[in-house]
Amino acid sequence: MGIIYIFFIPADPTGFKIFMKLIPMALIILFAVITRPLFSLTYKQIILAGVFVCMIADGVIYWFFAGLVTFFIGHIFYILAFRHARRKQAPIWAAVPLLLYGFGMAYWIAGSQFKIGQTILGVAIIAYIGIILTMGWMAIRTRLKLAIIGAMLFIFSDSVLAIDRFVYAIPYRDMFVMVTYYAAQIFIAASVGSRVVKYSVNPNNLIR
Repeated sequence: MGIIYIFFIPADPTGFKIFMKLIPMALIILFAVITRPLFSLTYKQIILAGVFVCMIADGVIYWFFAGLVTFFIGHIFYILAFRHARRKQAPIWAAVPLLLYGFGMAYWIAGSQFKIGQTILGVAIIAYIGIILTMGWMAIRTRLKLAIIGAMLFIFSDSVLAIDRFVYAIPYRDMFVMVTYYAAQIFIAASVGSRVVKYSVNPNNLIR
């Protein structure tokens, strides 16, 4: 269904375009619902809420600020889910690439809006960059591979969309944005079934 939406559905009528865009998200929600929560039921419930909010955001993104705010809320749900799932403290060096990336994107994209006098939009962009990078950092702290992959794909998808909208046009933007976006949601939904393995250090359990 994602392939059909990305490559075969025309831009008009808009209502039908939105409808077809939401079908893959509805299927991803169904996938998460039927996935057995091997880690935590609470984690599954919060992830489901996040995917559902993101599905709503997909429908209202044609009104940019409405979509931005709704996606912002979706990321909050993902942050809460990843916070619930976090394990050991991640090494601080893991945050350095995210911080450098965030500062670079803020300077490039938000800066371009400040230069033309779009102060409110520039501030909104900085806030969104902050929330999505926080989501990525919290995913890293879970040590759940599927959650981390999904978060990184989400960051990539949003970055392509932002660059195309505010800096310069990217060829085949819709393909890059939607393929990575759907993949991100699938990986995050699949992380519901992640299993956390705990190892015992009891000497009686060691093979001599």
